[in-house]
Amino acid sequence: MLRSIASRLLLELRLFFIALQFFTRVPVPGWVGFKPEWLQACARYFPLVGACVGVVGALVLAAASLAWPPLVAVLLSMAATVWMTGGFHEDGWADTCDGLGGAVSRERALLIMKDSRLGSYGALGLGLMLGLKAAVLTSLLAPVLGELNEAQSSHVHQVLLGWTLMALVWSHTTSRLAPVLLIRLLPYAGDVEHAKAKPLATGVSWGGVLGAVAAWAVVSLALVAWVGHIGWPVPTLWQAMGWATLAVLLGTWWLVRWLRKRLGGYTGDTLGAAQQVTEVLSLLAWLAVVHPVMWVRW
Repeated sequence: MLRSIASRLLLELRLFFIALQFFTRVPVPGWVGFKPEWLQACARYFPLVGACVGVVGALVLAAASLAWPPLVAVLLSMAATVWMTGGFHEDGWADTCDGLGGAVSRERALLIMKDSRLGSYGALGLGLMLGLKAAVLTSLLAPVLGELNEAQSSHVHQVLLGWTLMALVWSHTTSRLAPVLLIRLLPYAGDVEHAKAKPLATGVSWGGVLGAVAAWAVVSLALVAWVGHIGWPVPTLWQAMGWATLAVLLGTWWLVRWLRKRLGGYTGDTLGAAQQVTEVLSLLAWLAVVHPVMWVRW
């Protein structure tokens, strides 16, 4: 019995390392090994990999904020996460913009997305996506006009940094759910036999989806426990996570409908695009809660 439990735990650890190796530059121990079917099974750990990326971004942001203004700190944090993932998702977003930005046929779009060269739509999409992320994170860090007079006495800057760090970790975690849902809800649009990650092209079970949701829930509850421990307003965190979850689900639903109509399914590039889109939607929702506009305050 104990041997069976230990074997299962070892397999789960291997699956986490496989997911980490697939999506980041982080080296994994040699004993992990590899089996093709593990790449499909490790989908349940995508959100935990996102949490790891988010934690790295948050640590860099916190350290950089000690020496530099918000925009510089944000750009250094973004650079750290892009380096850690090798620009994996950003590349998928750029390729998706190139393939689906113009009015071309499905077959032509798939060919364009396979081209390693960056086109006009990809350059515009990547620039706008990175710029929007930087703008949202910088806005999260910076006090708005009504808070400026209180910044010195109430430590507004430190509080906003804390909310921004949580937004980074949670958004990176939650945005990794979108690709899992796309794999489950859509067929593979390309040539399965020549797919770079063939096991992922054959789908993910509902058990894998539930596992990913469970991993996401663990990270979410950990943030709630931490906020409660330090005495910050837990209802505000619930509100931020609630609106962000709604934004991610709506964004994923739209992507499913759009990709089914446009390509008849998903590709590896569109999975990366889904992560990028839902990450920025999540951050926008956090910003709306942390810095509500005037009509929301009324």
